[in-house]
Amino acid sequence: MSELPFELVVKPDSGAKDTESLTCTTLLRVVPGKREVYDALWKDHSVIVKVFLHKFRARYHLRKEWEGLKLLQAKGLSSPEPLFYGKTERGDCVVVLERIGDCSTVQDVVGGTIEGEEKLDLLFLVCKELARQHSKGVLQKDLHLGNFLLGGDKLFALDTGQMRFCPVGVSRKKAISQLALLAAYLPSSDLDTVKRLREEYAAVRGWHFSKAEETFFQKQISVHRKRGISKGLKKCLRTGTRYLRIKSGGHRGVFDKSFCEGGEAFDFAKQIDVLMDSGRILKDGNSSCVSQVKWNGAEVVIKRYNHKGLIHSLRHTVKRSRARRGWINAHRLGMLNIATPKPISFVERRKGPLVWTSYLITEYTKGTRLYDFLRDGNITEQEKEKRWEQVIGLINKMGSYGISHGDLKYSNVLITENGPVLTDLDSMKAHRFAWGCAIQLSKDLKRLQTDRRSIST
Repeated sequence: MSELPFELVVKPDSGAKDTESLTCTTLLRVVPGKREVYDALWKDHSVIVKVFLHKFRARYHLRKEWEGLKLLQAKGLSSPEPLFYGKTERGDCVVVLERIGDCSTVQDVVGGTIEGEEKLDLLFLVCKELARQHSKGVLQKDLHLGNFLLGGDKLFALDTGQMRFCPVGVSRKKAISQLALLAAYLPSSDLDTVKRLREEYAAVRGWHFSKAEETFFQKQISVHRKRGISKGLKKCLRTGTRYLRIKSGGHRGVFDKSFCEGGEAFDFAKQIDVLMDSGRILKDGNSSCVSQVKWNGAEVVIKRYNHKGLIHSLRHTVKRSRARRGWINAHRLGMLNIATPKPISFVERRKGPLVWTSYLITEYTKGTRLYDFLRDGNITEQEKEKRWEQVIGLINKMGSYGISHGDLKYSNVLITENGPVLTDLDSMKAHRFAWGCAIQLSKDLKRLQTDRRSIST
């Protein structure tokens, strides 16, 4: 599409001779090669415009979206009102919907500032709406929190093209599996809230869960957590709503759009070494260098993994760069609510097909290295012991998800006012087998204990 804002002329399929003109102002979402979603103005009204781009299935996607919206209305379920559909001057299929004022997707709200009971109440609201959809035969094939729009205290269903409409209510097995997908958003340790979520759903459907169904429900939560992480890690490596993938000259990488996007991202990648030299040098080693830098008003930390010869570059090209591994592992921990500095970007500088140097950029986290914290004479032994237990709890939490750090030394643990934070994740590993994780976890904890004894002596 053109640079925003731009005019979009649509010929409605209603048979009317006149065309409709819309001004697209904001790109809300993009699924490369499939669809783009815009905020737009139409006759002084705020609307949502969905443009379907698939070469062969655009018309099919348009029809599914339009018919789905009409079916939701017929079933008495809340969704944006469909206004009209048609084709643009260049032949793209378009659906125009009512824009619900002052609203956000549940996914954006949950990922924002709300916490505690407020977040749980919203999840229970989604649970009840999901139960109503199931009772009326509506099954979301791609269920996630981004498919619910929150306007005031009311939820609206989105992405009807990914819904299946059954003549009767959704079967118990499929319904329980989708409820488990919702429960997978909760921490694994929060068993009471998971139970309450199940009870809220059962109350709307008038159900009673058998022991076999409860067992199936718990197994499905585990399955959905693993799938959700796998899906999320794929998204953080490609251009989408949140991320921008760059490929220019000898530079490759991905940026969080909240940090910079478009030309800014390319500029940042090209001058990254200059930025590091002008920043506050935190480490200047043979294997890596670390610098604190200010960019676009944000304090960030750049870690450069240095080039150490042709064989070294070949190895890290095959097994992926350390910056890329750190980027993925930071997102994995983020999805599991395990504290680590927020990843902002990773950049690879290449010579031909080989990764020559790589860079990981994270938010600056104010804290004290665990080593310095435990040696500080101004801190009470009680406070030190409290923080130490929090560190062990964090490591054990990783182990409960089958993850080991792999390079757990005191310099890789920061103590902040909100608790311990893990850094340097390029050696982190998600294990396929529990025994493998247990062995590595034991090594991590042993190294940490050895470091603590060295401080005591």
